[in-house]
Amino acid sequence: MPELLVIDGLEVAYRTRRGTIPALDGVRLTVRSGQAVALVGESGSGKSTTAHAVLGLLPRGGRIVRGSITFAGRDLTRLSERGWRAVRGREVALVPQDPGVALNPVRRVGDQVAEALVVHGLATRRAAPSEAVDLLARAGIADPRLRARQYPHELSGGLRQRALIAAALAGRPKLIIADEPTSALDVTVQCRILDYLGELAARDNLALLLITHDLGVAADRADEIVVLSRGRVAERAPARELLAAPTHAYTRQLLAAAPSLADYSPRPPREGGPVLVEVSGLRKRFGSITAVDGVSFSLRRGQTLALVGESGSGKSTTARLLLRLETPSAGTVQFDGQNITTLTGEPLRRLRRRMQLVYQNPYAALNPKMTVADIVTEPLRAFGLGGRSDAAGLLDQVALPATLAGRKPAELSGGQRQRVAIARALALRPDLLVCDEPVSALDVSVQARILELLVRLQEELGLTYLVISHDLAVVRQIADHVGVMRHGALVEYGTADQVFSRPGHDYTRELLAAIPGASAPPRPDHSAASNS
Repeated sequence: MPELLVIDGLEVAYRTRRGTIPALDGVRLTVRSGQAVALVGESGSGKSTTAHAVLGLLPRGGRIVRGSITFAGRDLTRLSERGWRAVRGREVALVPQDPGVALNPVRRVGDQVAEALVVHGLATRRAAPSEAVDLLARAGIADPRLRARQYPHELSGGLRQRALIAAALAGRPKLIIADEPTSALDVTVQCRILDYLGELAARDNLALLLITHDLGVAADRADEIVVLSRGRVAERAPARELLAAPTHAYTRQLLAAAPSLADYSPRPPREGGPVLVEVSGLRKRFGSITAVDGVSFSLRRGQTLALVGESGSGKSTTARLLLRLETPSAGTVQFDGQNITTLTGEPLRRLRRRMQLVYQNPYAALNPKMTVADIVTEPLRAFGLGGRSDAAGLLDQVALPATLAGRKPAELSGGQRQRVAIARALALRPDLLVCDEPVSALDVSVQARILELLVRLQEELGLTYLVISHDLAVVRQIADHVGVMRHGALVEYGTADQVFSRPGHDYTRELLAAIPGASAPPRPDHSAASNS
C-alpha cells in the first residue's frame, strides 16, 4: 500500500500569556491508503493537536516549530490558505467528536451536507440537495429524504454522527480523520458507526486516522496503533502485536485501565444488609410516551445495582423517580421501609439528605463561579450542618489535597472535578448514592481511578450505589446485580455473574458483543513490569 500521510519529526507549540508551551515533540507516523491507524492517548497527550496540524486548523497561538506533514507527496506545512482550501475537506476530511456541537441546530441536516458540496465546488446549489440525500444514504442512513428535512435535535446521536460522516464524504476524500467519533455514543451505536467507517475505508480504499483514548476501540478497529504520551510517540506497532506484547510502561498503564480489555473474573455479590430500596411496578409517562414501564427491583444496603441500556431505555428516568426528582405515573418506591412515592414538603426535604446524585458531566454539574470549598460544603450549609471549615475533610475523603479548596472548576482536571462532585454528594453522609454515567466523560485511566475510589468509599462508609451506565465494561467491575433496560422495561435482572456469563435476553447479548476489544488477543500479565 502506498504511503498517503507521513508525519516526520513534528513539533508544535502554543504561545500563551505564561510563555510557550510545547504540545508535540518529534511525532512520527505514517498512514497508507486503505489502512486504519489509531492514535491513542489520554487528554493532553497531543492526539487532537496532531489531527488539527494535519488539517491546518491549529487554534490561535498554535504553530508548527519544525518537522513536516506530507500528504500524497505534498508538504502541507508550506501550503497557503488558498492551497489548504483545495486539500481540507476535498482530500482530507474530519469527522469531529460531538455531533451536537458540530451540526448547526437551526439548519436542516440535508442543507448542511449540501453546503459541503457547494463549498468544494462539487455541485451547484440546485443539484446539491439531491446529492446530499445520496450522501446520507451512502452514510448508512435509512429514509435519507426524511432525515435530510429534519433538524439535528430530531435525530438520535448515531444518526447525527452519520450525518457528519456524510458531510465528510462530500469532498470524496482520500483520508478521513475521525477524532473520538463515538465517545459520546452508546456501545451498540458506537459499534455500528465504527463498523461503517471500516467498511467505507475498505470499499473506497480510504485511509483512516482514528483518534481515541480507548485502547479497546483501537484494538478492534486499527491495523496499527500509535501511542502518544505528553506529545511524544511512546510506542507504535501493529495492533495485535502491541496489545499482546506492549513494550512501554505507559502503554501497559493504558491497557490495565481500559475497562473493555480488563480481565473479568465473576464474583458473587456482596452479602449486603437489609433491603434499602424497593421499587415495584414503576411507570412514568410523558404525554403519549411511556418512558418507564412496570420496573421492579430491590437494592440491599452496601450493595451496587447497575441499570444498563442505550439512550432512551428509561434508566435515568428510573433513577430520577427513585430520587423523587420525578413523580411516577404508577407504582411505588419504598426507601428504608417507608413509601416515599407521594412525599412532599419537609418530609421530602429530609429524604434528600439520605439520597444523593453524582452526574455524568462533572464540569456541567459544578458552579463555575464557586470555589471548590464552597461547592463541597454547600449541602452542609443548606441543612445547617456545617460550613467552609469542613472542606478539607471532605476533600481528603476523595483523595484530593486541601490546597485545591480555593480553586474553581475550570482550574481542575476532569478527574479532579468528578472527585469534587463525589465529595459534595458525600457531604451529608447519605445512605444511597446514585451515579448517573459517572465516568463516561473521562479518559480510561481516570475512569479506573474514579471507579477504584467509589469501591473504596463503599467499603469504608457502607454506601449503597445505584449506577446508571450504557457501558457494560465499566459495570462489570463494580456491580453486584445488573438490570438491563430497553424501551422502558427491565428485560433482564440478576447477579453480575449471571448477566455477564449466562445472559438470557438477546438484547443483553447484543450489548455484551458490542463491548470494544472483544477481538483483542489475550494479554500477558505485565503487572510486575508496571510496578517496577
